[in-house]
Amino acid sequence: MNGFSAHPAGTLVDRAIDLLAAGPVDAGVLAAKVLGLPNAPLAVAERIAAALLGADPRVRQQVDGRWALVTVAQGSPLLDECAFAIVDDETTGMRAAEDDRITEIAVVLMQGTRREVVFDSLVDPGRPIPTRITELTGISDEMVRGKPVFADVADQVLAALAGRVFVAHNARFDWGFVGAAIRRARDLELDGARLCTVRLARRLIRQEPSYSLGALATKFSLEFPARHRAAGDAIVTAMLLERLLAAARTRGARTLADLETLHRAAINEAAA
Repeated sequence: MNGFSAHPAGTLVDRAIDLLAAGPVDAGVLAAKVLGLPNAPLAVAERIAAALLGADPRVRQQVDGRWALVTVAQGSPLLDECAFAIVDDETTGMRAAEDDRITEIAVVLMQGTRREVVFDSLVDPGRPIPTRITELTGISDEMVRGKPVFADVADQVLAALAGRVFVAHNARFDWGFVGAAIRRARDLELDGARLCTVRLARRLIRQEPSYSLGALATKFSLEFPARHRAAGDAIVTAMLLERLLAAARTRGARTLADLETLHRAAINEAAA
């Protein structure tokens, strides 16, 4: 459901591609037959598979957890089967392609009734955090001093996103910053399914005075664990997505393709 346009080269990847040519396999089989680790615990095998194949656009992780070549993966998954990676990042400013950097990033996994933070970390941006940003987020230079730079957590971020639909409130912003950071750290380009909860809300909840995360949280009585912090905003965005999925179902949406159709309609309306 989510992939990257660049992929790592190497014998292990080639062996994995050859194995997948025969059909989808799970992480345990990949670990055993590609890496020679037949006794690897499932959690370890899954992390290895995500690190090895999560950045390869020729491969996708299916809703049943198995890995398959894109040409073999068929159909659009049901919404209840989709794995959504809800992302929020705090930054030093608005210019992802220039000198602004991520100061904190969180990823919440949502699939069916499951919702949990799978990644959350402060990040040393390598530059001073403007006073206005500290006043907004509470994240100061002192807080990020000694924390990992993005390159140190890039593989964990990639693993958290692999095989999942990228979701954010104002997705262009978060996608832009995560994409720029991944490009600098790993020379990879983000390319995959992504949804913006602002766009979906505009399509599914009409005539709201504001579609900010705070305003929509108030409308749905969603409590913030921590406003303007990555994990807090990502958790509330995930709860908002649950409400939007329920609204989409009342419009007849049953699959990811149906939801993407609604999302495209919202983009077209905004551009009109």
